[in-house]
Amino acid sequence: MPNILLLESISPAAYDLLGSAAHIIKAPAPDRGLEVIDGQDIHGIVTRGKGQVNQTLIDACTSLGAIARCGVGLDNVDVPHATSQDIKVINAPGANADTVAEHTLSLMLLAQRKIYDAITSVNDGHWADRNHYGGDEIRGKTLGIIGMGDIGRKVAKLGEAFGMNIIYWNRSDVTTDYQRVDLPELLHQAHIISIHLSLNADTSGLITADSFSKNTHRPILINTSRGGIITDAEVIRALEEGSIAAYAADVLQSEPPPSDSALLRMPHAFVTPHIASLTARTYDEMCVMTVQNLIDVLAGRDIDPKYIFNQK
Repeated sequence: MPNILLLESISPAAYDLLGSAAHIIKAPAPDRGLEVIDGQDIHGIVTRGKGQVNQTLIDACTSLGAIARCGVGLDNVDVPHATSQDIKVINAPGANADTVAEHTLSLMLLAQRKIYDAITSVNDGHWADRNHYGGDEIRGKTLGIIGMGDIGRKVAKLGEAFGMNIIYWNRSDVTTDYQRVDLPELLHQAHIISIHLSLNADTSGLITADSFSKNTHRPILINTSRGGIITDAEVIRALEEGSIAAYAADVLQSEPPPSDSALLRMPHAFVTPHIASLTARTYDEMCVMTVQNLIDVLAGRDIDPKYIFNQK
């Protein structure tokens, strides 16, 4: 049986599946995998979002054949080094698309309809404040989607169902029924902007407070991808300068945030704790699928190529 280094918890069903086909070596913490290798041959590594599979860990596992990330983003895996060593990198593109898209729409409605303010007022005994909210509808608004991958497409369909006008920017050509525009044009035109990009050298800090300087709508910015695409400091500046009306996000530049996080004290910043894909059903399905793909790859069986990350 292969030896699998498990850096983080996975769903019970996925753990049982892995245990039936491999010897599991559990790290005491996501960043302490090196401590438990102890000269053992490691044939596979399983991580989620916190376990850092860096060059040091990869090089320490001289028998490594595959790295499995139970999720989509791979910013916690040194993909270039892994692939240079002919180590397969497995992830789960599309597995959480519906769940993240639903969460994105939830954040969008929360910010546009000012739902959080309404709930707080009721809890504080101010029922009469219902006459002063000024929440608006998303119907008829222009939704700008940055990144038209699996999640971006789902968000576009949901937005369209709500009567929104959809525009998008994507680095490469994709086949859709929606209008593709340049990124500056999207940032200047959209009433609501939703980010759906992976975090890498090209996208880190891609959006700043100045990105919205020509947008007269004071857009709502939604981020369910990665916090580093726009830094906390730039979000704060955009809110303070009034270039965006609200920031609703499931991700932060640093997770968990420090206790003195200035962003979390901003009145129009709404942050959930990176739970967009963490419904019980999606979490279990994603973990089980990824573990099964890892088992199959290490056994020499073919899997759907879309689950093996192609760096090219």
